[in-house]
Amino acid sequence: MSILKVARMGNPVLRRRMPPLDPAEIATPAVQRLIDDMFETMREYAGIGLAAPQVHEDRRLFVAGVDDPDGGLPPIVMINPEVEPIGVQIEEDWEGCLSIPDIRGRVPRPTDIRVRALDRHGAPQRMTAQGFAARVIQHETDHLDGVLFFDRMASFDSLTFLQEYERFWDEADRSR
Repeated sequence: MSILKVARMGNPVLRRRMPPLDPAEIATPAVQRLIDDMFETMREYAGIGLAAPQVHEDRRLFVAGVDDPDGGLPPIVMINPEVEPIGVQIEEDWEGCLSIPDIRGRVPRPTDIRVRALDRHGAPQRMTAQGFAARVIQHETDHLDGVLFFDRMASFDSLTFLQEYERFWDEADRSR
């Protein structure tokens, strides 16, 4: 497996809508290697999700997963995902991005979603997700549409460097 180069904000690949991946390509060694390399890259940079355009690949797929006692997300591969909100509840919470290192901001997103996608073997998968998992899936699907978390922020008042987040914001959130 390889660690891939992560595109940073400003690279045009992050602003392009990715075309659907042909299901016939999913089983190819190139796509399977890409999926494995994306998981390895995500872990190397301590990420919780990584979309193909973030590693300079024009493919409509992402990987995600994190072990977290407060709401983990098992490792998933989503190819050609389609996300739809369930209900109307929106929650604003913190997000960061491997393509925008050391920056955090509060982003409003639906709390409950339904997702249809293909898995790493091309099999259809349908699932619902809530809370943290729903946020991660929406964030990564946004990358496939050329959308960065800045674009979703209702206000830039919370936009902060990671070091300042840890000093001022994270402590304030924990005391609520």
